[in-house]
Amino acid sequence: MKHAAHKAAKVSRKQTGSSHVLFASAHGAHAALASATAPVQSVRAIAQTSVGTMAIELDDVLAAKINDIAAPSRRSLRESARAAQRRSYLLASASLAALVGSAATSMALAAKPGDAAFTTSEDPTTTTQIRRVTSDTVSRSQNRAPLGEIANPAGSNAAGEHEGSWQLNDSDSAIDVNAMTRVTAANPVVASLLDGDRAALPAGFDPNHATGDTGNSYSFSQCTWWVYIRRHQLGLPVGTHMGNGNMWANSARALGYWVDHQARHVGDIMVFAAGQDGASPVYGHVAIIEKINPDGSVETSECGAALQGKTTSRTFSAQQVAQHQIIHY
Repeated sequence: MKHAAHKAAKVSRKQTGSSHVLFASAHGAHAALASATAPVQSVRAIAQTSVGTMAIELDDVLAAKINDIAAPSRRSLRESARAAQRRSYLLASASLAALVGSAATSMALAAKPGDAAFTTSEDPTTTTQIRRVTSDTVSRSQNRAPLGEIANPAGSNAAGEHEGSWQLNDSDSAIDVNAMTRVTAANPVVASLLDGDRAALPAGFDPNHATGDTGNSYSFSQCTWWVYIRRHQLGLPVGTHMGNGNMWANSARALGYWVDHQARHVGDIMVFAAGQDGASPVYGHVAIIEKINPDGSVETSECGAALQGKTTSRTFSAQQVAQHQIIHY
Protein backbone atom coordinates (compact mmCIF):
# COMPACT_ATOMS: atom_id res chain seq x y z
CA MET A 1 0.00 0.00 0.00
CA LYS A 2 1.32 3.23 -1.00
CA HIS A 3 1.56 5.93 1.51
CA ALA A 4 -0.13 9.25 0.96
CA ALA A 5 3.17 10.89 1.27
CA HIS A 6 4.12 9.57 -2.06
CA LYS A 7 1.17 11.46 -3.60
CA ALA A 8 2.68 14.83 -2.83
CA ALA A 9 2.93 17.21 -5.70
CA LYS A 10 6.01 16.94 -7.73
CA VAL A 11 8.26 19.88 -7.51
CA SER A 12 10.27 20.97 -10.48
CA ARG A 13 13.86 20.17 -10.06
CA LYS A 14 14.87 23.10 -12.25
CA GLN A 15 17.06 25.38 -10.21
CA THR A 16 16.25 29.03 -10.65
CA GLY A 17 18.38 31.63 -9.05
CA SER A 18 16.91 34.61 -7.39
CA SER A 19 18.10 36.77 -10.27
CA HIS A 20 16.14 34.81 -12.87
CA VAL A 21 12.88 36.67 -12.42
CA LEU A 22 10.64 37.63 -15.33
CA PHE A 23 8.29 40.53 -15.11
CA ALA A 24 5.17 40.31 -17.18
CA SER A 25 1.74 41.71 -17.40
CA ALA A 26 -1.35 39.77 -16.65
CA HIS A 27 -1.63 38.72 -20.33
CA GLY A 28 1.71 37.03 -20.65
CA ALA A 29 5.32 37.74 -21.36
CA HIS A 30 4.68 39.13 -24.89
CA ALA A 31 2.79 42.07 -23.47
CA ALA A 32 6.09 43.47 -22.26
CA LEU A 33 6.89 44.55 -25.86
CA ALA A 34 3.83 46.78 -26.17
CA SER A 35 4.22 50.33 -27.38
CA ALA A 36 5.85 52.67 -24.95
CA THR A 37 3.10 55.19 -25.64
CA ALA A 38 0.56 53.07 -23.73
CA PRO A 39 1.69 53.01 -20.13
CA VAL A 40 1.04 49.85 -18.09
CA GLN A 41 -1.33 50.38 -15.19
CA SER A 42 -0.09 47.39 -13.25
CA VAL A 43 2.57 44.76 -13.71
CA ARG A 44 2.86 41.30 -12.22
CA ALA A 45 6.17 39.79 -11.39
CA ILE A 46 6.23 36.08 -12.21
CA ALA A 47 8.74 34.28 -10.10
CA GLN A 48 9.53 30.59 -10.52
CA THR A 49 10.64 29.12 -7.31
CA SER A 50 10.87 25.65 -5.89
CA VAL A 51 7.45 26.17 -4.41
CA GLY A 52 5.65 27.32 -7.52
CA THR A 53 4.77 30.30 -9.62
CA MET A 54 3.84 33.55 -7.88
CA ALA A 55 2.27 36.68 -9.30
CA ILE A 56 3.19 39.95 -7.55
CA GLU A 57 1.06 43.06 -8.11
CA LEU A 58 3.16 46.27 -8.56
CA ASP A 59 2.06 49.83 -7.84
CA ASP A 60 1.62 52.50 -10.60
CA VAL A 61 4.89 54.36 -9.91
CA LEU A 62 6.99 51.26 -10.27
CA ALA A 63 5.06 50.21 -13.38
CA ALA A 64 5.73 53.60 -15.06
CA LYS A 65 9.42 53.32 -14.22
CA ILE A 66 9.58 49.89 -15.80
CA ASN A 67 7.83 51.21 -18.94
CA ASP A 68 10.44 53.97 -19.30
CA ILE A 69 13.36 51.58 -19.30
CA ALA A 70 11.65 48.99 -21.47
CA ALA A 71 12.95 48.62 -25.05
CA PRO A 72 10.83 50.63 -27.58
CA SER A 73 8.99 48.83 -30.36
CA ARG A 74 9.82 49.13 -34.07
CA ARG A 75 6.63 51.04 -34.75
CA SER A 76 7.41 53.62 -32.11
CA LEU A 77 10.92 54.04 -33.59
CA ARG A 78 9.48 54.65 -37.08
CA GLU A 79 6.94 57.15 -35.83
CA SER A 80 9.63 58.97 -33.84
CA ALA A 81 11.88 59.21 -36.97
CA ARG A 82 8.99 60.55 -39.10
CA ALA A 83 8.19 63.19 -36.48
CA ALA A 84 11.82 64.29 -36.37
CA GLN A 85 11.93 64.52 -40.20
CA ARG A 86 8.76 66.63 -40.27
CA ARG A 87 10.24 68.99 -37.67
CA SER A 88 13.39 69.29 -39.79
CA TYR A 89 11.35 70.15 -42.93
CA LEU A 90 9.33 72.76 -41.05
CA LEU A 91 12.48 74.35 -39.62
CA ALA A 92 14.17 74.50 -43.06
CA SER A 93 11.04 76.01 -44.69
CA ALA A 94 10.75 78.67 -41.99
CA SER A 95 14.44 79.57 -42.33
CA LEU A 96 14.17 79.88 -46.13
CA ALA A 97 11.08 82.07 -45.88
CA ALA A 98 12.81 84.36 -43.37
CA LEU A 99 15.87 84.65 -45.65
CA VAL A 100 13.77 85.55 -48.71
CA GLY A 101 11.81 88.12 -46.73
CA SER A 102 14.99 89.78 -45.45
CA ALA A 103 16.47 89.96 -48.96
CA ALA A 104 13.29 91.49 -50.41
CA THR A 105 13.16 94.08 -47.63
CA SER A 106 16.79 95.08 -48.20
CA MET A 107 16.24 95.51 -51.95
CA ALA A 108 13.13 97.61 -51.37
CA LEU A 109 14.96 99.92 -48.97
CA ALA A 110 17.97 100.24 -51.26
CA ALA A 111 15.91 101.10 -54.36
CA LYS A 112 15.99 104.77 -55.47
CA PRO A 113 12.89 106.78 -56.41
CA GLY A 114 12.10 106.42 -60.09
CA ASP A 115 13.82 103.04 -60.47
CA ALA A 116 12.04 100.42 -62.51
CA ALA A 117 9.87 97.98 -60.58
CA PHE A 118 11.63 94.81 -59.45
CA THR A 119 10.74 91.78 -61.52
CA THR A 120 11.98 88.24 -61.38
CA SER A 121 12.00 87.85 -65.15
CA GLU A 122 14.93 89.00 -67.26
CA ASP A 123 14.68 91.21 -70.31
CA PRO A 124 14.83 89.36 -73.61
CA THR A 125 18.25 89.22 -75.21
CA THR A 126 18.68 90.04 -78.88
CA THR A 127 21.56 88.41 -80.68
CA THR A 128 23.02 90.22 -83.67
CA GLN A 129 25.00 88.30 -86.21
CA ILE A 130 28.01 90.13 -87.64
CA ARG A 131 28.63 89.45 -91.29
CA ARG A 132 31.72 90.26 -93.25
CA VAL A 133 31.34 92.93 -95.93
CA THR A 134 31.98 91.42 -99.32
CA SER A 135 31.55 94.56 -101.44
CA ASP A 136 34.29 96.88 -102.63
CA THR A 137 33.67 99.20 -99.67
CA VAL A 138 36.56 99.15 -97.24
CA SER A 139 37.35 100.89 -93.99
CA ARG A 140 39.83 103.72 -93.61
CA SER A 141 42.27 101.36 -91.94
CA GLN A 142 42.28 99.09 -94.99
CA ASN A 143 42.63 101.63 -97.76
CA ARG A 144 43.76 105.19 -97.09
CA ALA A 145 45.25 107.74 -99.42
CA PRO A 146 48.24 109.79 -98.21
CA LEU A 147 47.31 113.19 -96.82
CA GLY A 148 49.39 114.94 -99.47
CA GLU A 149 47.22 113.47 -102.25
CA ILE A 150 43.90 114.75 -100.90
CA ALA A 151 45.06 118.09 -99.49
CA ASN A 152 44.84 121.26 -101.51
CA PRO A 153 48.17 121.45 -103.40
CA ALA A 154 48.14 125.22 -103.09
CA GLY A 155 47.97 124.93 -99.31
CA SER A 156 50.56 122.18 -98.92
CA ASN A 157 54.28 122.47 -98.33
CA ALA A 158 57.05 120.37 -99.85
CA ALA A 159 56.49 117.57 -97.31
CA GLY A 160 52.83 117.29 -98.25
CA GLU A 161 51.67 118.83 -94.96
CA HIS A 162 48.65 121.07 -95.20
CA GLU A 163 49.19 124.60 -93.96
CA GLY A 164 45.65 125.74 -93.14
CA SER A 165 44.16 128.20 -90.66
CA TRP A 166 41.50 127.99 -88.01
CA GLN A 167 38.06 129.20 -89.12
CA LEU A 168 34.80 130.00 -87.39
CA ASN A 169 32.73 127.98 -89.87
CA ASP A 170 32.74 126.84 -93.49
CA SER A 171 33.42 130.36 -94.74
CA ASP A 172 36.88 131.77 -95.41
CA SER A 173 36.75 134.08 -92.39
CA ALA A 174 39.64 133.46 -90.01
CA ILE A 175 39.17 133.66 -86.25
CA ASP A 176 39.69 137.13 -84.81
CA VAL A 177 41.62 136.46 -81.63
CA ASN A 178 41.25 140.06 -80.47
CA ALA A 179 37.47 139.78 -80.60
CA MET A 180 37.61 136.73 -78.34
CA THR A 181 39.21 138.66 -75.46
CA ARG A 182 37.94 142.22 -75.94
CA VAL A 183 36.52 144.27 -73.07
CA THR A 184 33.07 145.74 -73.62
CA ALA A 185 32.63 149.41 -72.72
CA ALA A 186 29.88 150.36 -70.30
CA ASN A 187 29.18 153.51 -72.36
CA PRO A 188 27.14 152.41 -75.41
CA VAL A 189 28.57 155.18 -77.65
CA VAL A 190 32.13 154.25 -76.71
CA ALA A 191 31.30 150.55 -77.25
CA SER A 192 30.17 151.25 -80.83
CA LEU A 193 33.35 153.23 -81.56
CA LEU A 194 35.58 150.49 -80.13
CA ASP A 195 34.58 148.05 -82.87
CA GLY A 196 36.11 150.24 -85.56
CA ASP A 197 39.17 151.23 -83.54
CA ARG A 198 40.13 147.74 -82.30
CA ALA A 199 43.34 147.51 -84.33
CA ALA A 200 44.50 151.02 -83.36
CA LEU A 201 43.79 150.91 -79.60
CA PRO A 202 46.85 151.38 -77.39
CA ALA A 203 47.99 148.36 -75.39
CA GLY A 204 46.12 147.97 -72.14
CA PHE A 205 43.50 150.59 -72.95
CA ASP A 206 40.48 150.42 -70.63
CA PRO A 207 37.27 151.82 -72.17
CA ASN A 208 35.74 151.94 -68.68
CA HIS A 209 38.39 154.27 -67.26
CA ALA A 210 37.53 157.07 -64.85
CA THR A 211 35.94 160.08 -66.62
CA GLY A 212 36.46 162.70 -63.91
CA ASP A 213 32.97 164.04 -64.61
CA THR A 214 31.08 165.60 -61.69
CA GLY A 215 29.27 168.34 -63.59
CA ASN A 216 30.05 171.40 -65.69
CA SER A 217 32.21 173.68 -63.54
CA TYR A 218 33.67 175.73 -66.42
CA SER A 219 32.93 179.42 -66.85
CA PHE A 220 30.13 180.40 -69.17
CA SER A 221 31.06 180.85 -72.85
CA GLN A 222 34.61 179.64 -72.36
CA CYS A 223 35.99 177.12 -74.86
CA THR A 224 36.13 174.50 -72.09
CA TRP A 225 32.48 175.23 -71.18
CA TRP A 226 31.35 174.55 -74.74
CA VAL A 227 33.44 171.37 -75.15
CA TYR A 228 31.91 169.93 -71.97
CA ILE A 229 28.36 170.66 -73.19
CA ARG A 230 28.96 169.29 -76.70
CA ARG A 231 30.55 166.05 -75.48
CA HIS A 232 27.51 165.36 -73.33
CA GLN A 233 25.24 166.03 -76.29
CA LEU A 234 27.13 163.33 -78.24
CA GLY A 235 27.09 160.86 -75.33
CA LEU A 236 30.85 160.93 -74.81
CA PRO A 237 32.66 161.26 -71.46
CA VAL A 238 34.50 164.41 -70.38
CA GLY A 239 36.16 165.58 -67.17
CA THR A 240 35.06 168.42 -64.90
CA HIS A 241 38.43 169.71 -63.73
CA MET A 242 40.80 169.34 -66.65
CA GLY A 243 42.30 172.84 -66.37
CA ASN A 244 42.93 175.42 -69.10
CA GLY A 245 42.62 174.45 -72.76
CA ASN A 246 46.33 173.75 -73.19
CA MET A 247 46.24 171.36 -70.16
CA TRP A 248 43.50 169.07 -71.39
CA ALA A 249 45.64 166.50 -73.17
CA ASN A 250 47.74 165.73 -70.09
CA SER A 251 44.71 165.72 -67.81
CA ALA A 252 42.92 163.28 -70.15
CA ARG A 253 45.89 160.89 -70.25
CA ALA A 254 46.00 160.85 -66.45
CA LEU A 255 42.36 159.74 -66.31
CA GLY A 256 42.83 156.99 -68.94
CA TYR A 257 41.48 158.67 -72.09
CA TRP A 258 42.94 157.68 -75.46
CA VAL A 259 45.04 160.60 -76.78
CA ASP A 260 47.03 160.75 -80.05
CA HIS A 261 47.49 163.06 -83.07
CA GLN A 262 44.80 161.70 -85.41
CA ALA A 263 41.16 162.78 -85.83
CA ARG A 264 39.03 159.60 -85.73
CA HIS A 265 35.42 160.40 -84.85
CA VAL A 266 32.95 163.25 -84.58
CA GLY A 267 33.20 164.49 -81.00
CA ASP A 268 36.98 164.18 -80.68
CA ILE A 269 38.54 167.05 -78.71
CA MET A 270 41.20 169.06 -80.56
CA VAL A 271 43.72 170.58 -78.08
CA PHE A 272 45.59 173.83 -78.92
CA ALA A 273 48.85 174.67 -77.25
CA ALA A 274 49.36 178.22 -76.05
CA GLY A 275 49.35 180.51 -79.14
CA GLN A 276 48.87 177.58 -81.59
CA ASP A 277 46.67 178.36 -84.65
CA GLY A 278 45.31 181.58 -83.08
CA ALA A 279 44.82 180.20 -79.57
CA SER A 280 45.38 182.29 -76.41
CA PRO A 281 49.14 182.68 -75.78
CA VAL A 282 48.47 182.03 -72.08
CA TYR A 283 45.59 179.49 -71.76
CA GLY A 284 45.61 177.73 -75.08
CA HIS A 285 42.33 176.45 -76.54
CA VAL A 286 40.07 173.39 -77.12
CA ALA A 287 37.52 172.68 -79.87
CA ILE A 288 35.15 169.85 -80.94
CA ILE A 289 35.70 168.06 -84.27
CA GLU A 290 32.33 168.05 -86.01
CA LYS A 291 33.31 166.57 -89.37
CA ILE A 292 36.22 164.62 -90.88
CA ASN A 293 36.65 165.09 -94.63
CA PRO A 294 38.03 162.44 -97.01
CA ASP A 295 41.31 164.37 -97.39
CA GLY A 296 41.87 164.31 -93.64
CA SER A 297 40.88 167.90 -93.01
CA VAL A 298 38.39 168.60 -90.20
CA GLU A 299 35.68 171.11 -89.33
CA THR A 300 35.28 172.26 -85.74
CA SER A 301 32.78 173.94 -83.41
CA GLU A 302 34.26 176.37 -80.89
CA CYS A 303 33.30 179.00 -78.37
CA GLY A 304 35.04 181.84 -76.53
CA ALA A 305 34.40 184.55 -74.01
CA ALA A 306 33.84 187.14 -76.75
CA LEU A 307 31.11 185.01 -78.39
CA GLN A 308 28.73 185.19 -75.39
CA GLY A 309 27.79 181.53 -75.55
CA LYS A 310 27.52 181.34 -79.35
CA THR A 311 29.71 178.98 -81.36
CA THR A 312 31.81 179.35 -84.46
CA SER A 313 33.41 176.90 -86.91
CA ARG A 314 36.79 176.59 -88.62
CA THR A 315 38.47 174.17 -90.99
CA PHE A 316 41.93 172.71 -90.44
CA SER A 317 43.97 170.75 -92.93
CA ALA A 318 45.23 167.24 -92.27
CA GLN A 319 48.73 168.62 -91.79
CA GLN A 320 47.47 171.10 -89.18
CA VAL A 321 45.48 168.41 -87.37
CA ALA A 322 48.57 166.24 -87.07
CA GLN A 323 50.24 169.03 -85.08
CA HIS A 324 47.54 168.96 -82.41
CA GLN A 325 46.80 166.44 -79.68
CA ILE A 326 43.41 164.74 -80.11
CA ILE A 327 41.38 163.29 -77.18
CA HIS A 328 39.08 160.41 -78.16
CA TYR A 329 37.27 158.52 -75.35
